Amino acid sequence: MDARKIAEAHLEAWRNADPAAVAAAVTGFQDPDTAGSLAGDALAAHAAAVLERFKNLRLQVEQVTGDADAATVWWTIEGDHRATYLGMPAVGRAVRFAGTDLVTADGRVRRCFDRLAVAEALGYTARFVPAADEVREFGVSARAASSRTDRPGAFTLTWLEVRDEAEAADVDLLSVEIVKGLRTSKGFLGVATFDIGDRKYTLTAFDRPESVRAVHARPHQRAMRRFFKAGLCTRALTSVLIPEAIREYARCADCGTVVKHGAACGCGWTPDDVPLL
Repeated sequence: MDARKIAEAHLEAWRNADPAAVAAAVTGFQDPDTAGSLAGDALAAHAAAVLERFKNLRLQVEQVTGDADAATVWWTIEGDHRATYLGMPAVGRAVRFAGTDLVTADGRVRRCFDRLAVAEALGYTARFVPAADEVREFGVSARAASSRTDRPGAFTLTWLEVRDEAEAADVDLLSVEIVKGLRTSKGFLGVATFDIGDRKYTLTAFDRPESVRAVHARPHQRAMRRFFKAGLCTRALTSVLIPEAIREYARCADCGTVVKHGAACGCGWTPDDVPLL
């Protein structure tokens, strides 16, 4: 068979958003998101997932080189990001990235593109951490502070255990809505979220224990219903923690002395008030 004609038929199937035709056009397909070479129904399922993730796929061929035995296609893809990719929730807007297809006369296609470039196009910044070592699991974190600098009178700690990347992205979307609701509540001081392994944690600070009822706003109620009635996640923990003591220290940039919050160093400097979470 002619590698160039195989490449043409394969790309046309992608343009037509036809997973069955994608699979029928080649004998094997591999890209950075597959565990190896796929064919038949497995390839059709992979193509369907890609086309669901990047709706209205626009594929433009930049250059084709090679001959009947092997051809290389340089292409640019643009699509509307509508479903989770590598744990990143759908952003709902177009993303554009470039790559290549190496096509052989026996119908095999090896697609190459930079997943980091795709993440950056979606507005994400990569941070590389190991999954785990002999003692620890690793993850990523974020925080949202209020302008208040009160000493917290209560903390809530929750975590949800997720099954996979799709469920993790679903929980992330719920978390965004919960944080938005918390930021408008009177007793809210700050929140930190962090992912470690298959658990998604939220640590929230409040001015007093009575303010904890703010977590029962509608987004939080919706998340709880999803867990108890709709099968979201496998395990969950909720807790309210009352701090016995909170100590804050700062170092003077001039004399290097470490002082407690509210105290002054020898040169008269006192730490600025900052949110604790």
